Amino acid sequence: MRPRLPICDYEGSDYQQSFWEKGERDYEDQVEAIAIRRLLTQPGELLLEIGAGAGRNTLRYATYRRIVLLDYSISQLEQARHRLGEGDRFLYVAADAYRLPFVAGLFDAATMIRTLHHLSEPKLALQQVRHVLKPGGIFLLEYANKQNLKAILRYLAGRQRWSPFDLSPIEFAELNFDFHPRAIRRWLEEAGFRLRRQLTVSHFRLGFLKRTVPLKLLVAMDSLLQYTGDWWQLSPSVFVLAQASGTPTTSAPDGFFACPACRGTKFEALPMQMICLNCAQSWEIRRGIYIFR
Repeated sequence: MRPRLPICDYEGSDYQQSFWEKGERDYEDQVEAIAIRRLLTQPGELLLEIGAGAGRNTLRYATYRRIVLLDYSISQLEQARHRLGEGDRFLYVAADAYRLPFVAGLFDAATMIRTLHHLSEPKLALQQVRHVLKPGGIFLLEYANKQNLKAILRYLAGRQRWSPFDLSPIEFAELNFDFHPRAIRRWLEEAGFRLRRQLTVSHFRLGFLKRTVPLKLLVAMDSLLQYTGDWWQLSPSVFVLAQASGTPTTSAPDGFFACPACRGTKFEALPMQMICLNCAQSWEIRRGIYIFR
């Protein structure tokens, strides 16, 4: 096992309520919904939502029959389960994005929205996503863009020390990173993805604009500007649609879960735990949540 990397853990957080429901983020939520709807159009069987949190976006992946919600925080997944319910469509997994507990080539699609900016080793996480995707599988990625217009203007005016044009990530707060679009595209290519489309999102993420301009107008303007994403990326948030390399196959992968400790794929399934038959590591099942942390 490789050494543990730092994790931004939302365990016990009221993030869904304080940030989204009470934090005046209706504008950001609506424009992100538009981007998801535009990019994730193809139907599929199984989708992996990495950094699912409390399930804010889960129902927006309507073209997929089954969805695996993955988050490091158990309490966030409990909120998602309360919100979405149980049953065949949703599966809840608490795990590390650097150690995805699934067999290779399992998923038809994966999403990672408002998650990459918490990862100190983004290239490793992207490699993990490619590993669990089928050849030809779809990956919808959102990232925080360091080369946004506000950062450029602040830098040129001498009010910001770091350069938005430098390709290195900038950690503006602990485990909060902004990334350069060219770096993201290079990492995706190195991980085995082909870029298909880009949308720029949240162009008007400024407090005074959200207070003074009607919400519907802001959303409508942002919706139009999203189409500029394939030309330039100047917004604070960028959505990327990528496709896993390789020729799609019809053969099913062998198994579902893979042990994060040894990558074994055979388990003894008990009511409250999964025991890896390769290394004997036990993984808890708590109130319908599979815990592979």
